Amino acid sequence: MLRSFLATALLATGLSLSAAHPALAQGQPLTAETMWELKRLSNPAVSPDGRHTLVQVSTSDKDKDRSRNRIWLFDNSDNSSRPLTAEDSDSSQAVWAPDSRSIAFVSRRGEDEAAQVYVISLDGGEARRVTSVPTGASAPKWFPDSRHVAFLSRVWADLDDWEAQGKRQKERSDAKTSAKTWDSAPVRHWDRWLDDRETHLYRVSVDGGEPEAITLPRGLALPAQDAGAGHYDIAPDGREVALVINTDESGVAPNPDIYVLPLDGGEPRNITPDNPAPDTGPRYSPDGRYLAYSQQQIVGFYADRARLMVKDRRAGSRRVVADEFDRSIGDPLWSADSRSITAAINDAGTVRLYRFDLGSGRESAITGDTSFGSPSMSRDGRVLVALNESFVLPPTLVRVDPRNGRATPMSTFNDELLATIDFGTYESVTYTGANGAQIQMWVSYPSGFDRSREYPLYLLLHGGPHNGITDGFHWRWNAQVFNTWGYVTAWHNFHGSSGFGQEFTDAITNDWATLPYEDTIRAAEWFAAQPWIDSERMAAGGGSYGGYLASLLLGREHPFQTLVAHAAVYNHYSQMAADFGATLRRFGEFWADGERFFRDTSPHYGAANFDTPTLVIHGELDYRVPVNHGVELFNTLQNRGVRSRFVYYPDENHWILKHNNSLHWYREKQAWLAEFIGGQAPEDPLPASANPVE
Repeated sequence: MLRSFLATALLATGLSLSAAHPALAQGQPLTAETMWELKRLSNPAVSPDGRHTLVQVSTSDKDKDRSRNRIWLFDNSDNSSRPLTAEDSDSSQAVWAPDSRSIAFVSRRGEDEAAQVYVISLDGGEARRVTSVPTGASAPKWFPDSRHVAFLSRVWADLDDWEAQGKRQKERSDAKTSAKTWDSAPVRHWDRWLDDRETHLYRVSVDGGEPEAITLPRGLALPAQDAGAGHYDIAPDGREVALVINTDESGVAPNPDIYVLPLDGGEPRNITPDNPAPDTGPRYSPDGRYLAYSQQQIVGFYADRARLMVKDRRAGSRRVVADEFDRSIGDPLWSADSRSITAAINDAGTVRLYRFDLGSGRESAITGDTSFGSPSMSRDGRVLVALNESFVLPPTLVRVDPRNGRATPMSTFNDELLATIDFGTYESVTYTGANGAQIQMWVSYPSGFDRSREYPLYLLLHGGPHNGITDGFHWRWNAQVFNTWGYVTAWHNFHGSSGFGQEFTDAITNDWATLPYEDTIRAAEWFAAQPWIDSERMAAGGGSYGGYLASLLLGREHPFQTLVAHAAVYNHYSQMAADFGATLRRFGEFWADGERFFRDTSPHYGAANFDTPTLVIHGELDYRVPVNHGVELFNTLQNRGVRSRFVYYPDENHWILKHNNSLHWYREKQAWLAEFIGGQAPEDPLPASANPVE
């Protein structure tokens, strides 16, 4: 069974278990350094005529400590490929024109002071810049005439022209005063402070010229936090757009609604005014009759099940499709006949492609084992592509047979490097957790795993808490890299994890501690009972909510020799400083009726019991879990005389994203774990501590 998932990972892509596939060739285990040499694929897009596929390929340069995105073009008839954009420019967000003859994308080239929309012909030639807006352009989409492109830009709504926008932008950058002021929340998002600009939709000719404002004259603005292509769509006749608009004016109760806006001058209309929870991801059907979108129904609960809604634009009615399907459905992909929808679904630890029939409301899985995401389909529905990945397979462009789910590999970007890697094996197991529930867990074994030996364990605690771990190639916390150090590694999908039904996901609402803590202890007990695990050499660690769970373990009984807390939610009260901190909570605030959540489940209240050596990691630009959490946790450990180390990244956010910082992050963790549970220590010494402790 140990090789079963590796076998499935290869067979799902039409490959055999023989040496024909590079992942099975003899070589070295996967290291963090080697992982960073792998190319990262994203955003595949099939041309409407089905003849070609675009895919975005990211390559990292360690010396320059940066990554560049390049658009590649595949011929679907023979899988031949060529780069469509230049190697020395960063290009992304590529989209096909409806006539399949041109591609729009976003890039910053030459003298561009901000990213702009470019268009390149499939027949060749140089890309042409079609926008020159000082505030930058993003998220392009084509109008049906293949002559105009829509895009988003963050602008000052009180200014009338682009010259004034550029002038104010320069004034702000040259200002001697650095103060910022707000009269309402939110004040920041993820890793940036919000300003007084709004995100608006524009239309521009592919021949260039002055962009036409679409939303600005109507007084509608898209969400300030990372609005993108998923926040709007253009009707097939080009006469209407659908947009996600946050109708909340208080700043503390976000309510994204779907608006439709006629482009002939008619009044915009909110089509979801009766739902106080989020409505997102509008998508028009090819025949123009329907508008699909995702709807949540619980206010203040980001992990509420997203239901697939379809509005009949002709009849004015709307309904839920596959309402009995207990999974979230987002990013709907319409079939050519407008009778069904395909979507990538987080389903019990695996991302699977599903088809949803509008007539019957029935769902059917297209793919099975290993994960398939980012699907794209030709206009006639005959060509379906996706990115296939697993714990031992980085995202790979594949063509999927819509009838049986069989996948045929298209890209070979990483094959040569993968030929040098000897991956370990992995499997899915279940064990009995809290309340007698069966908990799914991924177990990853080091290369050459020998059941007659005893191995140390590194139990990973996922974030969210509602972001279940799926069978995928996780770049920031890669289990195969941890295996290389000599550990059995595992991810358990504890209570609260997504992909296992809404009741399971909502089971930890207002109590983050009880069930996940018990599930974690039961996972450790399951491993301790295995003859191939050394129960005296077990560690646990995680980031975000996973860091919270590590901090919670610190103050409670647990079997781990050491813990790792990255970007840990340590103090529920100081989490009010998070980017979403002002948002109203579903079950009340700490000064009202929220004492159960704040007082009873905040890890800092367990400080009197802290005695486990702990590695604390945090980034300065982390506004999702502000850096004070890491400092508070480390200072508390130091105050109690507990062996601890604080690793601080002044230029990283919630995630460690830079090439060299990531390598340092892996080395810090490797050295720490080796000290307490054994295993392979880093070959090169770590930098000296800023304040070494004897």
